[in-house]
This record gives sequence, structure tokens and C-alpha cells, in this order.
Amino acid sequence: MHAIQLIETGGPEVMRWIELPTPAPGRGEVLVRIEAAGVNFIDVYFRKGLYRMPLPGILGVEGAGLVEQLGSDVTTFRVGDRVAWSDRAGVGVVGGTYATHVVVPAARAVAVPAEVEARVAAASMLQGMTAHYLCHSTFVLREGHTCLVHAAAGGVGLLLCQMARKAGARVIGTVSTEAKAVLAREAGA
Repeated sequence: MHAIQLIETGGPEVMRWIELPTPAPGRGEVLVRIEAAGVNFIDVYFRKGLYRMPLPGILGVEGAGLVEQLGSDVTTFRVGDRVAWSDRAGVGVVGGTYATHVVVPAARAVAVPAEVEARVAAASMLQGMTAHYLCHSTFVLREGHTCLVHAAAGGVGLLLCQMARKAGARVIGTVSTEAKAVLAREAGA
């Protein structure tokens, strides 16, 4: 397999394209050939050393792809299934999605419908969970509430605008340009 590996922290120049042995899935895991990896600010924080990660290491906290191999005791997926996953904001449960392959606990993978593109599935995991958490757990938004969304045209912001609007809340978004204002309005702000 190939991966983008860090051996030290720093700017983009510390990322290296390398070849590694393809990992094998263990009990309750699946080997996934990555079709798309989400790119998040947390990856930049890890690369710069603002958040710690074991080095050498492979960046990437979410992705989508095809199951290539099943570990023992996996009954929820079959070879060829499309899946997406996230490692809970970089705490190391999965990680390593800046690669061609990754081992994912089957319990952390979700099936991806055929009509959803891999890049949409990959980019939706961490941002989608964050937006969902904010409007369903941190504070349950309902009809009659007003929700202020900063960076309303960003990945989390656009999803949060849509979810808040669907919950019946009035959504006010902040953005830095008129083009971003158009996006936020289209998403429900």
C-alpha cells in the first residue's frame, strides 16, 4: 500500500509518499481500499504538532472505500461493500486515511448507499457527526429556537445550517464573503 507519512511535525513539506506493507484485518475488523479521505483542520493540527500523534504516523481521521478483506467474526459486511468511517476526531481509533488502505473496526464502519459518492461520504463523517452533536446533543434545537452559526459556509457550518433548519430553528449565519453568504443561505441560514 501507499501512504502519506509524517516522521516529524512541521509544514506540508514533512509529508512523505511512502510504500508500506498492506495491513491485515484482525478480529472484528475490515480492510478497506480507500476511495476518498476527508481532509480536516485536525489533520493540520496533527501535522504541525499542535495535537500529538505517534510518529512516524499517517494522517487522516475519516474516509470511504470498498471492503477488500474481512477479519474473523465480521458478519455485518461483505467483500465489495462500500463503507465510510471516522475515528472520533483524531483519538486514534482508526486514523491513517491518507493512504490507499486502512484497517477499520467493523463496528465503526457504516454502509454507504450506492447513490452517495465516496468523496461525499468521506467528507460527511466527522463534520456530520459534529453538526449532529451540536444540534441534537449539546442543545436540542426545535421550532421557535434561533441558532447562530459562525463560519456558516464551512463544512460543519453548512451541515449545521441544514440540520438546524430541518429542526425548525431560525438560522443566522456569519461568513466572510458574499459568495459564502450565498452558500449559507442555500443551506438554510
